[in-house]
Amino acid sequence: MSENNLKIKKLLNFGPSGRAVAQPMDNSLLDNFFEHLTMERFANVQYFSIYLWFQERDLNGFASYFLRESQGELEHAQKFADYLIARGQTVKLNDIPAPVQNWDSIEDLISYSFNMEADLTSSLQQLYSISERNSDTRTNVFLDPIVEAQIKSEDEFANILGKVKFASNQPSAIFLIDSDLKK
Repeated sequence: MSENNLKIKKLLNFGPSGRAVAQPMDNSLLDNFFEHLTMERFANVQYFSIYLWFQERDLNGFASYFLRESQGELEHAQKFADYLIARGQTVKLNDIPAPVQNWDSIEDLISYSFNMEADLTSSLQQLYSISERNSDTRTNVFLDPIVEAQIKSEDEFANILGKVKFASNQPSAIFLIDSDLKK
């Protein structure tokens, strides 16, 4: 019986963290996961910075919206880190750049945020493509609900951008959007 156990142990794969893994992760996929994790962490910090910008201007609806977005991005980063750990990986945290803190207009700020969401969507699509090429169904299953939520988030930012653009920096219109975002 002990001889069988030794044979079984030899058949196991272990990830860099020492955890047993059923399917090793492709290095290209892993590198892209680390890059995406960095993007999620940057979005967390950037949205917190935007929260502060709106808070300083007493636009509490925008502020609370971006605080929720900041917290959501942190949750996304945590999901990615937890997934990597579950796959036996050691999570690599790359440096993140300082957030942008000065804005010429609300429209510029929301445009920047929309582009950041679009970049996150592209990164997720790249992860999905790499995992498909490597027949890594585990990763595709993990990514499915995240991609769906990301597309909704991108649409939400497009909607806010459309409203802000239409408002043309008119204070009364901005206050209406701000009030709507409090809900």
